[in-house]
Amino acid sequence: MQWEVVIGLEVHVQLNTKSKIFSGSSTAYGAEPNTQACEVDLGLPGVLPVVNKTAVEKAVRFALAIDAEIGKRNAFDRKNYFYPDSPKGYQTSQMDFPVVGIGFMDIELENGETKRIGVTRAHLEEDAGKSLHEDFQGMTGIDLNRAGTPLLEIVSDPDLRSAKEAVAYLKKLHALVRYLEISDGNMAEGSFRCDANVSVRPVGQEEFGTRAEVKNVNSFKFVEKAINFEIDRQIELIEDGGRVVQETRLYDADKDETRSMRSKEEANDYRYFPCPDLLPIIISDEWIEQIRSEMPELPEAKCQRFIDQYGLKAYDASVLTSSREMAAYFEQATEISGDAKLTANWVMGELSAKLNKESVELENSPVTAEQLGGMVKRIADDTISGKIAKKVFEALWEGVGQFTTEWHADEVIEKQGLKQVTDTGAIETLIDGVIAQFPDQLAEYRSGKEKVFGFFVGQAMKASKGQANPGQLTQMLKAKLKG
Repeated sequence: MQWEVVIGLEVHVQLNTKSKIFSGSSTAYGAEPNTQACEVDLGLPGVLPVVNKTAVEKAVRFALAIDAEIGKRNAFDRKNYFYPDSPKGYQTSQMDFPVVGIGFMDIELENGETKRIGVTRAHLEEDAGKSLHEDFQGMTGIDLNRAGTPLLEIVSDPDLRSAKEAVAYLKKLHALVRYLEISDGNMAEGSFRCDANVSVRPVGQEEFGTRAEVKNVNSFKFVEKAINFEIDRQIELIEDGGRVVQETRLYDADKDETRSMRSKEEANDYRYFPCPDLLPIIISDEWIEQIRSEMPELPEAKCQRFIDQYGLKAYDASVLTSSREMAAYFEQATEISGDAKLTANWVMGELSAKLNKESVELENSPVTAEQLGGMVKRIADDTISGKIAKKVFEALWEGVGQFTTEWHADEVIEKQGLKQVTDTGAIETLIDGVIAQFPDQLAEYRSGKEKVFGFFVGQAMKASKGQANPGQLTQMLKAKLKG
């Protein structure tokens, strides 16, 4: 039987406000446990929550970015359940009147096609605290610093049909919230985490299969692995005569498997009711227009501008705008180099490969945009060749300590004697020496074996220690070999 996969994602985006969504407690990450939770976060009697206006503004900014309906009258509800890290016994969330309604995001598939993924809604809510197990043998510790941190839960339509599509959507969403500067998107710290609802159905069947939810996966790689495991598990289970149970499952990265956590609750299990402590939020048209006027340039617009302004190919522009940091790096480097195409090649090629190899984030790159731009400028003006530039790049990467604390391409070129040889007299002398050294190969070339030309180019470049201008050398070598 042929199976079709149906996936919907619920993404929890931690909004980067300075204080919590209903209190003045700090949201700074990494503080000592239970030092950033006040009476409101704990829901103690006699206190009242006050909505953080900045959290609402960031939600509206997201709505505008995905062309979504904005809940101009949105309201909070209480979602009732008890977990040890949620001392109030309920979570303040939004059920019937979310701040962000129906919208969409377009993702690029591997075959180059674009697919539209519906966004059902995005609602504001408070995060829970954290349960700690490592330092409490046989017991559980509770850290409530995270309790009350503002979340925007973004719910997609079940439009995704493979793990790769899910990851493409997730990456696009991750880049967008960072472009919008509404979240740092730090997945390792839990600022961007995902629940994946996965089901399978026979191809051609309209009715959805029973879904299982894989909870709180916080890396692109693990999302893909968890979904693929879940797809295989469900298909194998059904084909063996079993049935999929609606439940919440945990992904174990060490064993690369999902396992059951608990049965999946329905909305009515949470006994939602309107929060009696919070009035509905009214968002005026004037405020929406003010937020719209302050929106940053979004990825699609920036991509098109890179094509128009810098003459880049669509693929190159899409890669360079895949993150706000890479786009900014490229633009700063290009401003110095004056050569957008060459700079793009170095950012996507040598620099990205080195960052991946060394597991370094772009924002922590030892080679700054200013340094790379300065180096590319020297390739463009023929001071160094592309081959020599790799030596310069390595020297810049290794960086601190050899000459100055922050040195640049010109210093490396000067102090390591890497300047390209363009003097025709010097190149001619070099070529004459190589030809004299290989008389047999010269005879072969002149007898019609033109492949030998490559041999002479290699020898001549070797003799120049890679510093001869390749174009000049090739042209002069051809003339000399003809005799």
